[in-house]
Amino acid sequence: QVQLVESGGGSVQAGGSLRLSCVVSGYTYSAYCMGWVRQVPGKEREGVAAIDNDGGNVKTSYADSVKGRFTISRDNAKTTLSLQMNSLTHEDTAMYYCAVDPDYRWLGGDCLIKIGEDNNYWGQGTQVTVSP
Repeated sequence: QVQLVESGGGSVQAGGSLRLSCVVSGYTYSAYCMGWVRQVPGKEREGVAAIDNDGGNVKTSYADSVKGRFTISRDNAKTTLSLQMNSLTHEDTAMYYCAVDPDYRWLGGDCLIKIGEDNNYWGQGTQVTVSP
């Protein structure tokens, strides 16, 4: 059973940094699509950063709104997915969820889009609040 547990959210002033972590257990496949999704009440879910491996190269992708500020990574032990967030703005305030796509190893696709799908494995979420 795949389980995801996030940590690292909190409150910070604009311009500050936070690092989110997600411990992933139970996902043992070499091909993967994982990432971070955020949601603000009343707005659509937004995939902000994704990392994927289709059995060849590891690739990262980012939403335009966070490019150059956020960095996604996965540790060598393949247990922790991280999101380093720098130069935070008030618009980054949201609940952040880590997600793992369950069928990427068969279907492939655009990982940044796939991490926002309902049928993913999801963490419980961690709140990020950035004061202006």
